[in-house]
Amino acid sequence: MSGSNYRRSLGTVSLTAVGLGSIIGSGWLFGAAKASHLAGPAAIFAWIIGAVVALTIALTYTELGSMFPKAGGMVRYGQYSHGSLAGYLAAWANWIAIVSVIPGEATASVTYMSSWKWAWAKGLYDGKELTGSGVALASVLLLVYFALNWFAISLFAKTNTAITVFKIVVPSLTAVTLMLSHFDTHNLTRAGGFAPHGWNAVFNAVAVSGIVWAYNGFQSPLNMAAEARNPKKSLPRAVISSILIALVIYVALQIAFLMAVPSHDLTGGGWSALNFKSPLADLAIAWGINWLAMLLYADAFISPSGTGMIYAATTSRMIHGVQENGHLPGVFGKVDPKTGVPRPALLLNLAVAFAFLAVFRGWGSLAEIVSVATVISYITGPVAVMSLRRLAPDMPRPVRLKSMPVVAPIAMVFGSLVLYWAKWPLTGKVILLMAVGLPIWAFYELRKPLAELKPHLKAGVWMVAYLFVMAFISYIGNKDYGGQGYLPQGWDLLIVAAIGLAFYFWGVHSAWHNPSLEAVRQELDETARGGDEERVTASV
Repeated sequence: MSGSNYRRSLGTVSLTAVGLGSIIGSGWLFGAAKASHLAGPAAIFAWIIGAVVALTIALTYTELGSMFPKAGGMVRYGQYSHGSLAGYLAAWANWIAIVSVIPGEATASVTYMSSWKWAWAKGLYDGKELTGSGVALASVLLLVYFALNWFAISLFAKTNTAITVFKIVVPSLTAVTLMLSHFDTHNLTRAGGFAPHGWNAVFNAVAVSGIVWAYNGFQSPLNMAAEARNPKKSLPRAVISSILIALVIYVALQIAFLMAVPSHDLTGGGWSALNFKSPLADLAIAWGINWLAMLLYADAFISPSGTGMIYAATTSRMIHGVQENGHLPGVFGKVDPKTGVPRPALLLNLAVAFAFLAVFRGWGSLAEIVSVATVISYITGPVAVMSLRRLAPDMPRPVRLKSMPVVAPIAMVFGSLVLYWAKWPLTGKVILLMAVGLPIWAFYELRKPLAELKPHLKAGVWMVAYLFVMAFISYIGNKDYGGQGYLPQGWDLLIVAAIGLAFYFWGVHSAWHNPSLEAVRQELDETARGGDEERVTASV
C-alpha cells in the first residue's frame, strides 16, 4: 500500500505542535477584532463557547483517530460507518474547509503587510480585499508553504515545531503588553454595554468571525495519524492540549484588544464601526509600542505561514484518504518512498488553493466559508463514533470515553446550532457548495450495479436530508440569524437542537457494515499481526 511509505516519526510534542500550530494562525491576528465588531465585549464568551464546541466534537474524533491511525483520518470515518455517499459528503466538506484555509493564511499575511509605511505595501490591500499585487504576493507565499512540505516529513516536523514555539510566545507577549500599556475597563460598558448587539450576535460571532476556523486546527494531528509513533497516547493528548492552550491565549488576546481600544474610537458607531487594517499592530502603534508593532508585522508572516504549511501537509493526506475511499484517480494515493510525502496530492491542493485565492481575496470572506464548511464536516464525527460502536464493538479502541453516548449527541446539537448561527444566506451558499462535489461522487459510484449502490444510498440519505432541512430552517429562522422570522427567538434554537438530535439518531441507525469498514478491519488486523511477529522475533 502507498500508505506504508509514511514515516511514524511524530511524537506527542510534534503532534501537539501540529494542532496548536494549526489553531494559532491568522485567527489571532484578526479574530479578536472581528468578534468585537459583531458582539462587542461579549466576544469573550464567543471564544469560550467556540472552545467548548470544538472540544466536545474533538472528543468524538479522538476515539476515531485512535481506532484508525491512517493518513487523512478525518475524511475516512464517515466512509467506514456509512459507506460512499455519506463518507464522500463528509470528506468533501472537510477538504473544502481545510484547503481554503491555506489561501486564507496567505491573505492574512499580505493584509498585515498593507499597513507598512511604503507605498507598494499600502497598494496590496484596498480595505476590503487584496489587490492584484496582493494576490501575486499571496501566491508566492502559497508556493513557499508547499515547497516546505515537498521534501520530507522530518523537515516539516522540525520547521513546524520551531515556528509553533514562536507562535505561542508572540500572541502571549502581545496580550500581556497591551494589557500593561492600556487597560480601560470602561470599554466594557461603553458603546451600548457589554453585549451591545444582544447574545444572538455572540452566537453569530462563534460561527463566522474566525473562531470556528481557529479551533478547527484540532483535526490536524488526526489527519497525520499515520505518522504518529504512538497514536494511542499522543493523538488524544495532542488534540485536547492544543484546544485548551489556544483557549487561554485567545481569551487573553480578546480581553487585551477590548481594553486597549482608545475610547474616542468607540464614539459614534461603537464596536461595529471599528475599522483596523492590522488590528493588534494598529493598537500597539496607538499606544506608542512600536517594537510590538514591528514584532506583529513579522509574526503576521510567521503565524499564518506556519498554519498554511501545516494545512498544506494535512490536506495532502486528506486527498490520499479520499483516493483510497475510491473517489479520486490512483495517482493521488501515491506516496514518495524516499521522503514519505504524497507529492501528487500536494500539487492538486496547490492548484485548488490558487483557485480559492483568485475568487475569495479577503480574509473575512474566506473565514466565513471555512467556518460553515467546517461545521458541516463536524457532524459525521458524533454519528460515526457511535455507529462504529454498534457495528464493530470488538475493534480495538485505544481511546474509549465512557461518557461518549452522552457526548456524541451533544456534539451533534452543538454543530447544528453553530451552523444555524452562521446566518442565512451564508448557510445556504455553503450547503450549495457541498452539492458541487456530488458529480465527482456520481462519476465513480453510479457506474456500479444498483444492488451494490443501494445500501450506500440508503445509509447516506440522512446526511443529504440534514443539509436540506438545515438550509430550510436557516431560511425561515429568526431574523437575527438572517431568516424570514417565522421562528420566534428562543424556540428557533430549541427546534435546531431537536433537529440535530433527530438526525443524530437517524444517522446512527442508518450505519451498516460496508466494504470499507471490512477492508480497514482486515488491514488493521494484518498490521497488528505484523507488529506481534516483530516483537516475537526481537525477543528470540
